[in-house]
Order: sequence, then C-alpha cells, then structure tokens
Amino acid sequence: MWRHNTVMFGKEEIEKIKQKREHWEKTTLPNWVKQCPERRKEFRNHSGMLIKGIYTPEDVKALDYLRDLGFPGEYPFTRGLHATMYRGRLWTMRMFSGFGTAEQTNQRFKYLLKEGETGLSIAFDYPTIMGYDSDHPVARGEVGICGVAVSSLKDMEILLDGVPLDKVTTSMTINGPAAMLLAMYVAVGDKQGVSREKIGGTTQNDMLKEYYAQKLSIFPPKPSVKLVTDIIEYCARHLPRWNPISISGYHIREAGSTALQELAFTLYGGIAYVESTVERGLKVDDFAHRLSFFFASHNDFFEEIAKFRAARRLWAKIMKERFHAKNPRSMWMRMHVQTSGCTLTAQQPQNNIVRTTIQALAAVLGGTQSLHTNSFDEALCLPTEESVRVALRTQQIIAHESGVANTVDPLAGSYYVEALTNEMEQKAMEYIQKIDDMGGAIVAIEKGFFQKEIADSAYKYQREVDEKKRIVVGLNEYAIEEEKCPIELLRVDPKVEKEQVTKLQKLKGERDNRKVKEALEKLHYAAEKDENLMPMIIEAVKAYATLGEITDVLRKVYGEYKELIII
Repeated sequence: MWRHNTVMFGKEEIEKIKQKREHWEKTTLPNWVKQCPERRKEFRNHSGMLIKGIYTPEDVKALDYLRDLGFPGEYPFTRGLHATMYRGRLWTMRMFSGFGTAEQTNQRFKYLLKEGETGLSIAFDYPTIMGYDSDHPVARGEVGICGVAVSSLKDMEILLDGVPLDKVTTSMTINGPAAMLLAMYVAVGDKQGVSREKIGGTTQNDMLKEYYAQKLSIFPPKPSVKLVTDIIEYCARHLPRWNPISISGYHIREAGSTALQELAFTLYGGIAYVESTVERGLKVDDFAHRLSFFFASHNDFFEEIAKFRAARRLWAKIMKERFHAKNPRSMWMRMHVQTSGCTLTAQQPQNNIVRTTIQALAAVLGGTQSLHTNSFDEALCLPTEESVRVALRTQQIIAHESGVANTVDPLAGSYYVEALTNEMEQKAMEYIQKIDDMGGAIVAIEKGFFQKEIADSAYKYQREVDEKKRIVVGLNEYAIEEEKCPIELLRVDPKVEKEQVTKLQKLKGERDNRKVKEALEKLHYAAEKDENLMPMIIEAVKAYATLGEITDVLRKVYGEYKELIII
C-alpha cells in the first residue's frame, strides 16, 4: 500500500488507475498526437529518459514517503537540508565577478554588495587559473580578459580592500592553484585582524573534473588529488567555516554532458575526495560537513529540479551507507547553482533573461543554498553593470515576488517530479557502480571514460540543434536579421596588461627576495617529503612570493599533465 499525503492507494485503486491510463493512451492520446503531430507520442529528454505523456500514482507506487522523501531537514534530505528552508533564510545571492585589475574587480564587488548581493564570487583570468604570473610569456594577451589577474598577495589585498572578511563569505573559482589563492585570502584575513575561525567561504579546488571537463589542469591527477586533500585537511584543523572544496558538476555540464552524467560524475568526484581524505587519517565526520557542491541549471525545468532533489538524497545515502557517517550534517549536500552559460545565445541576447529566469527558478525549487544568475550579454562580452544588475534583480524578484519561497519543496508529491527524481537517482547509481567496477575516478580518467561519455553527449545535442530536432529560440528558429550588436559591450582595455605587469615587476624588485628564496626552498623540501603544503604556501605568499613562483616549485616536484588522446 502506498501513502500519498492523506490519500491511500491500495492494490485495487492502483489497478483502476492503470486501466484508466491504458484507455487514455489508446484513445485520447492518439487523437491528441494526430491533431498536434509536432508533439510526439514518445519523447526523451537529453539524458535519454523516456518522458511519458501523463504521470499518475502508478508511476510512484513504490515511493515510501518517510523513507524516500521525509521532512525537510531530515534524512535523506530530498525535501531540503533545512527544516524551514527559504522561510527561515533566503539562499545566498552570489554573482560571479572578476575582470581586469584587482582595483576594477574590487569596484564591481562594492557595486554588487550595494545592490543587494549577499556573497562574493571571484572569477580569475586564465594565467592565474593555470598558475602563471601576469608577466609570463604564456600570459600575453590574456591578462584580466576573462577574470581578474591575481599574481601575488598584493593583488589579493587590493581585490579585497574594504571587504570585511568576518562578515562577507567569498567563493573562489580556482582549482590547480587553489592552495595559493586560499593562502592569500588567509593572509589578507590575518592583516585585517580577522581570526581564522571566522573566515568563511569556498575554494572550488575540484581537480578531477579538470581532466575531462574544464581542461585547465596543471599537475597530473595523483598529486592534484593530494593537493586537494591538503586543503581539506588544513581547513578541518584551522579554518572551520571554510568550505575546502566545491565538487563541481557545472563544468561537466558546460562541456556537453547530460543532466544525468553531471549528477553521477559529480557525485563520484565527491566519493574520490572523501576516500582520499579518510586515507589521510581523518574521520569522515571531521570534514564531510564542510564539503560543498556546484551544479548547473539548464532549460529543462523539471529535469533540473529532479536532479537537485536526487543529488541530495543520493549523497546522503552514500555518506551514510558507504562511508558510515554519523553526523547528519556530514550527509548534507550543500549546493551552489549557476544558471547555464552554454545555453545563452549571442543572437537576440535579451532572450537570455528569460532563459536565466527559468533556470534560476528551477534551482530555487530544487532547494539550492546559493545561486549565481548569468547576465544576458555573456555570450558576447563580460557582463556590464546594467546586465549584472538585471541578473541580480532576477534572483530578488524570484525571492520576494514569486511566492515560491513561502513553502518548503512546493513540488513534492508531483507524480512527474517524484518519478523523475527516482529515475535520476537509479541511473546515477548505475554510473557510479560502473566507475567503481573500473577501479575508481583516476582509472576512469586514464581510460578516457568520462571524456568519451561527455563528448558523445555533446555531439548528440549539437546534431539535434543542427537538425532542428531541438529548438533554440532565436538561433535555429524564430531568428531575425541583426545588422549590428543590439547591446553595449564591455571590453577590457589592453592597457590593463601593461599596468599589471609593471606593478608585478615593481613588487618583485621591492620585496625581500632572500626571504622569498628561503620560503620557496622550504616549500620544495616539504613537497618532496609529501607533507601537507598549506603552512609553507601561506608562509611563501606572506613573503610576497608570486603565484607563478610557487606553482613552478610544484611543477618541478610533480611534473605537468599532458592530456590523453582519446580515440
């Protein structure tokens, strides 16, 4: 017998519903399809799941409310991590920001905080992400273009000038050099007089997905996971309010994966990091409560909601059953969600406001703790102040005007949502078992498994768009001739690079280079001895050793990753 709210369905009732449904599918549905041939009888979403024309209690007859849904704030957290969810506190509105110099990005931070942003999120430029200083030949032409240039503690001091680190949390989208950027952030906190117990924020620090999604890796997989574990261990012991990692499905999705692959591969990354940290000697309940996750939200509204709900339930089960966590907070999947950059079009860019709204609403109905909404001009340029304000207002309107925040998990009990949530969980577990059977995440990377799965999905999606089996409004349908760009574009002044290089070279000339040399030698020794490197990296950045100098020390010890050729 299945209980749904206060209605009870026994075998007899389920059988009647089944018969009625079969009659509907044989009579009403064919007439509907005949009248509207473009609405096919059989439809599959991008994840390959068959979406039925109608959902009834029969589709969720195996659902046990207390076991599978429960109440908000209780295991398995399908309905949300917190008992009151947004009635108690709204999600953090965290806009991804960074371009040009530290001074320019600092101005954008202050503008967004004034406009109602509730948490910072730093975008770094490509040289910083790859561990190069702004004056390195490889950095030429890329300094400050797609994020802020940060080569030293001096840049970080300017970037965070006037930002109270005991009151504002900061997310840093950085992976390979995550330890260096976190060390700089800690050093700024020390200078502000903020105790390390009060510093709050997140380092993305998810290296595994770099090898098959974002493709911005520096070191080979094994030493990269070692550095990730160093940060998790250090934060567990010294930075209790810092999230040492944001296990990231966003870049997996942006690379072309399905929602299902995004879910499964992200969870497996989490499994790998927990295993590595436990092997280091920490107990799971010593650190798991500070793990966080980062997902994309795309246009398929209900698929995204189901993905977020399934993710919470599945992670709770993994932590409880696989890792034997005892603390309920160790079973929490705290998530940040970003609306999808790859769904935005350069054609008719104002349409992107609608896409972002749908995606943001799915994230909220899915129960996110933190949200970034993309700006409508991001397919063309860096966000202008106007476009980023519209993106922030989108969240504020959802929060204060739509009414969706007034009750917890308002779509719970929907036959469609619950059936889709169950299917997401089941098929994600099949992927997880498959990767387990291969020997784990690193072996799967070496075999090219993740890379091929994502590439195949990306190819299939693009074929559907090219053949108009998937409509993208304004791109392959409802297009208009656009003679000129319809919006103002933000471009980074080429002078930024020259200014940044001049400042960096001045720093290198004025600092105590003997102290820098000693700190880098100490770091090299610790890396060779396989020690936790965070204390040495903090010491090095405080001596104003640069990001590139620190990374070069580790390159000498660990080597550099060369991407596999997957056939």
